[in-house]
Amino acid sequence: MGQLFLIAIRNLTQHRKRTLLLGGAIAGVTALLTVLLCLSAGIHAIMLESATTLQTGHLNVAGFYKITAGQSAPIVTQYRRLKEIVEKTLPDLDFVAPRGRGWAKLVSPKKAIQVAIGGLDIKNEPSFRRVVKVITGDINGLEKPNNILLFETQAKKLDVKVGDTLVFSTQTSRGVSNTLDVTVCAIAQDVGMLSAWNVFISDDSVRTLAQLNSDTTGALHVYVKDMSRIPMDMELLRKAFADEGFLLMDRVAKPFWEKMQSVNREDWTGQKLDLTTWDEEMTFLTWMVRGLDSLMIVLTVVLLIIIGIGIMNSMWIAIRERTREIGTLRAIGMQRRRVQLMFVIESFVLGLVGTSVGAALGMLVALLLNVSHIRVPDGAQMFLMSNTVHTTIDPMRIFLGMLVINACTTLVSLIPSTHAARLKPITAMSHIG
Repeated sequence: MGQLFLIAIRNLTQHRKRTLLLGGAIAGVTALLTVLLCLSAGIHAIMLESATTLQTGHLNVAGFYKITAGQSAPIVTQYRRLKEIVEKTLPDLDFVAPRGRGWAKLVSPKKAIQVAIGGLDIKNEPSFRRVVKVITGDINGLEKPNNILLFETQAKKLDVKVGDTLVFSTQTSRGVSNTLDVTVCAIAQDVGMLSAWNVFISDDSVRTLAQLNSDTTGALHVYVKDMSRIPMDMELLRKAFADEGFLLMDRVAKPFWEKMQSVNREDWTGQKLDLTTWDEEMTFLTWMVRGLDSLMIVLTVVLLIIIGIGIMNSMWIAIRERTREIGTLRAIGMQRRRVQLMFVIESFVLGLVGTSVGAALGMLVALLLNVSHIRVPDGAQMFLMSNTVHTTIDPMRIFLGMLVINACTTLVSLIPSTHAARLKPITAMSHIG
């Protein structure tokens, strides 16, 4: 086997031009695939971090409270007790954050827009400061009641700046109209479509606007250290709440706002808890991720077909040029299988070197893209949830990409190498190239 590797390396070095051309093509394809994988991983990471900071937890303890059989509100009562149960139940818990929820009209002196209200305790949400990049103002203003954080596009629509006063106008769960004056304490960079409709105030301010008591909130956002445990954690929480006497809704993989109509048609009153995961609350995000992954697969297949055709053509040319050499090897006793293996090893070595160089170049480009802070077009920001290009180097995904490319370059060499192994020694030795 060692001799076959030496022969393969010798043949590659003897035909430098062809080796550099094919090796360069393999390296180029690998580099492109590596950059795409890093971009894909970066988009996934940004989407997940943004979604699970602004809109949802890894797990959500939410639900509906029905004053009458036909009228529901997306709130949970006794949230402090629920929080204690979560903290006692989950072995991999990171932290739990109560979040107020609501819809309201936000009115400025010049314009009004409909917004989704997120109520939070900024002191107990470390990831919020990391994801939300403030342009003007102070995010710490959310520690005080009746302060609001807007995003850049919203501030432009409302024509307001830090320090201006806005008015929330909404209906409470009891059908009573209510208003709340708020002051703009900070304006942050847009975070794609998630910042198109979300605004943030303190959880206490949401309770004041919705006229809720101090032990009521919209949902508990539960964050865990190991996201692979989410299905197990979900079952643990459902059992723990049931054991404590709380009523649970059936599992439906939809965001809470899609369930309101069906809940209103159900004949019950009081509270039922609804436990969901981040991907159930963000179904549109799951579709986008799947679309990106599908596009990546299609592009990879196209690249592999191109490089596979190039490898096969090169092998046919190499076999034609080395027909007499093959005949000599067969005449001195080399078996057909070893002749075939010789060409397969040559292709494997070429692929191994090409993919290694290409992966290194691709990772270097990915790092350069990160430090360059290239701005994303405005239209793409809505979907990518970032205003700059962000890449994440995932060694496992890159290694798998290299493995796939190298496996393809090796496998396509089987056809011409099989043909070479079947050449008769006398015919091959008498061949005039």
